[in-house]
Amino acid sequence: MSRPIHPAPAPLRRGTAVACAALLFVALASGTATGADPTPAPPPSPSATKPSATGDTGLAGLDPRITEIMRKPDYRNAQWGLLQTDPESGRVVHSLFPEQFFIPGSTAKLISVSGPWHTLGADHRFVTPLYAVGARDGATLTGDLDLVAQGDLTMGGRTRPDGTVAYTDLDHTYANDFPGATLTPENPLAGIDRLARQVRDSGITRVDGDVIVDSRLFVPDPELVPTPTPLIINDNLIDLMTTPGDRPGADARLDWRPKVAPYQVTSAVKTVAAGKPTAVTVTATDGGTRIRLTGTIAADSAPLLRTSPIGDPAAFGRVALIEALERAGVHVTADPSGPNPVGRLPRDYDGRPRVAAYTSPPYAQYAKLILKVSHNLGANLGICLLAVTAKNDQCPAGFPVLADFLDEAGVDREQAQLMDGRGGNPADRATPQVLVQMLAYWQRTPDARLFREALPILGVDGLLAENCRSCPARGKVFAKTGAAVGGDALNDRLAVGAITIAGYLDKGGGRFDTFYAGVNGASTPGADPTEVLAITNDLAMIAAYLQESSSP
Repeated sequence: MSRPIHPAPAPLRRGTAVACAALLFVALASGTATGADPTPAPPPSPSATKPSATGDTGLAGLDPRITEIMRKPDYRNAQWGLLQTDPESGRVVHSLFPEQFFIPGSTAKLISVSGPWHTLGADHRFVTPLYAVGARDGATLTGDLDLVAQGDLTMGGRTRPDGTVAYTDLDHTYANDFPGATLTPENPLAGIDRLARQVRDSGITRVDGDVIVDSRLFVPDPELVPTPTPLIINDNLIDLMTTPGDRPGADARLDWRPKVAPYQVTSAVKTVAAGKPTAVTVTATDGGTRIRLTGTIAADSAPLLRTSPIGDPAAFGRVALIEALERAGVHVTADPSGPNPVGRLPRDYDGRPRVAAYTSPPYAQYAKLILKVSHNLGANLGICLLAVTAKNDQCPAGFPVLADFLDEAGVDREQAQLMDGRGGNPADRATPQVLVQMLAYWQRTPDARLFREALPILGVDGLLAENCRSCPARGKVFAKTGAAVGGDALNDRLAVGAITIAGYLDKGGGRFDTFYAGVNGASTPGADPTEVLAITNDLAMIAAYLQESSSP
């Protein structure tokens, strides 16, 4: 998942999605394809029974349920792409326009996540240190505590007691765009709290100086949307949970997290009668630190989650750490509401005592989060982290590192065009073949199972949790989904630039075929965003039918 569906198109520029680069594959999971027309339109070409010069096998040998979907009148102006291979033998099972560029949506994350996974390693852990810069006399530090951000995606805010990273099938990062987003139960300030306790355990109880967040790891690139920052707490979001009051007319209840000064949240949301519209608006002012909710919530409504962005993640982290230190019994004389005084930072930390450090779960856990819920910030962060491995603080320097990895992996990178990590830029393109090559690469590595199981699983979890829950393919398709959807004001409908899915088909006996299926250029009957779900379900069912079908 990437950007929300909007009824009106946004201007196309670098860093701006057509509208969304992935979509939740939910709600229409009946176990059969929906809405197949009894009198199909002519099939998309090629329809020949023998492969073409470009490797097309056409529709020959496909499960009839798949061709029935592709021939729906809804897709008469659209273009389908399909590729299924046996990676062990290299045999092409099905192929339709395998070398043609398609809008990838979030299937591009198969590439952008693979680069950091390989370069950093599945077991890589981010260690975020806290240094004492100054003179120490017993329990008093005369100087500063410097937190050196290392690009840790969650800073402990999702880490379970067993060290795994928690996620929900619809992540809180999509709360403003899709109903049903939920929170994980972990404390978003867990890593900050742990650092503070370590400072106290080191014997420091007073800091006559300041707390500074050192964010020099890389320069945030606003062309990557959402923009990664070296310090990330709670995905750089304030969570706002509204619950109906006891009766119509009563004030709605509000809870929010993480509670860090100077952020202040107020609500004027009212409870209305059951069945009445729920509509909550979030307004942020003063650099995002003053947040107000207005609107209504129905008495029979489930708690409603919304989010508001943290305007300055480094300043937010500084205040959060000062408050955590106070809770841990360490008094800091600096004003918590002051700026992050980066001018006081030393050139380096050679010889400075490290008084605390937070160690993250392994990168494979973060990759699982990114792939399962289509975490856009994490995918873009990967590009910046690749730049850091090249000793460069400019995020675009990560793309050459990614290119080198693809060359090493035997992936034809000229069949991909990427301007971000999430698959949301209008320039992003990928052929079915390049995505299948990327998937096949992992099958040849010791991390094959780890990578496969990091993908959403059909009918089980992630963005495929609600599809095909009772069909034979449930639990046997491991795949990343994607979409790009914008507005069509001329026809009062949605322009579906792409709905895509790519991953692995469990064919039994230890064989996992790699596959891609996608449609570009479809449209919905009207402007209701839920109408896109019929297309996403068609793609999920095509994947299911590929898994169920015997090879020709």
